[in-house]
Amino acid sequence: MDIFARRLRERAEQLGISNAEAGRRAGLDERRYAHYANGRREPDLATLVRIAEALATSPNYLLGVTSEGEKRTSRSDLVDRLQQAAKAMPDEELRRFCIQAEAIARDIEK
Repeated sequence: MDIFARRLRERAEQLGISNAEAGRRAGLDERRYAHYANGRREPDLATLVRIAEALATSPNYLLGVTSEGEKRTSRSDLVDRLQQAAKAMPDEELRRFCIQAEAIARDIEK
């Protein structure tokens, strides 16, 4: 269970979110998620899958079965953060964000 709790905390940090926000994204009460992140409890299978999806990783990684993600770069962490932020945006805000990102990319290419 220690590896699960550690990886929950690490993954939230990689995404630039708090444990409370990770719990909200998984649809869990903040206290319930804190029990998992602190190693006091283990989730059932359905909850584990929800948490993994919310953190854009796999249940196997969170459980320590695989080591995917351990060789992450700061760039891949930033891309993950962008993806997570985009999921939370309404369509109109996401459209504006894409336009801004494309404009920045064009300026960099020049």
